[in-house]
Amino acid sequence: MDLTKTIMSLADAPGVAGDEVQAAELALSYLKNYTADCYIKNGNVIGNFGRRENGRPHILIDAHIDQIGFVVTYITDEGFLKISNCGGIDTRILLAQQVTVYGTKPVSGIICSIPPHLENGADEEKVPKISDICIDVGMTKTEAEKIISFGDKIVYSVKSKKLLGDRITGISLDDRCGVAALLYAAELLQGKELGCSYSIMFSTQEEVGERGAKIGVYDINPDIAIAVDVSFALTADDSEVKCGYLGKGCMIGFAPSLDREMSERMVQLAKDRKIPYQIEVMNGTTGTNADRFSVNRSGSKAVTLSIPLKYMHTPVEVISEADVISTAKLIAAYIEEVQG
Repeated sequence: MDLTKTIMSLADAPGVAGDEVQAAELALSYLKNYTADCYIKNGNVIGNFGRRENGRPHILIDAHIDQIGFVVTYITDEGFLKISNCGGIDTRILLAQQVTVYGTKPVSGIICSIPPHLENGADEEKVPKISDICIDVGMTKTEAEKIISFGDKIVYSVKSKKLLGDRITGISLDDRCGVAALLYAAELLQGKELGCSYSIMFSTQEEVGERGAKIGVYDINPDIAIAVDVSFALTADDSEVKCGYLGKGCMIGFAPSLDREMSERMVQLAKDRKIPYQIEVMNGTTGTNADRFSVNRSGSKAVTLSIPLKYMHTPVEVISEADVISTAKLIAAYIEEVQG
């Protein structure tokens, strides 16, 4: 597979939490290259590999397909859109951003800002509230209402780009790079005799409460679950204690909500296979879908694998393709060794 192209095309597909259809359909088209038993159910994209049999473990591998964004809440008499957030938005970066509103057809807009000449001594460091934000779509209220409705989703108008080396920047690499990692893992496992069966799930609504993961894992009911997400890569103003490093490998999670035996096995596999890895320690739950998996029905062994990412929840998220590869290789190595 062309991994770079796959990552970038997935990142560019619109799919705000609660309205992931376009992103899900694109991911499904990629998944069909590896299994005929794949479909969309209750929003989640699911692909099954191998026959489930008694005595053979079944593994779920998951990455969430939704992205953060906005939702239209009101249209003012002047034709400006009032909005709210879908997922965690940093309001410091909003002013003067270009966005796309997905009404009956895509509409370009600008998040309004006041020129510095007209600030009149206003507090320059004031962080705007989401309720204060308006979007200018260049229409009257009557014109806007013909195309845009309350509840329509909005995303930043940014396309993924290649940076120097193997780095990629884009708006929804959280967690479309994880989706790409799962597809690459499926490619690595093609044609191999396995002692287990497994399912891939690209889950919805993670950014608003891990909702897709909750229903998906209940339906699939795995013995073992691997949640692939992103985590913080070190930037100039971050703490090394809290972050991993871009390009230094998959981040293997250790947390009370995770299965320590699985985490330790992932570390040993990475060492044995010479796969780059890092350790990520969390002191409670992980903030990933693994938290849902570990308490599914009567419980499932669960672990989180994270891809280091800079500038999370902004239009300029940055990853290293090498970390996507190391994550995929570690997943494939784990599935290869699982026996009934």
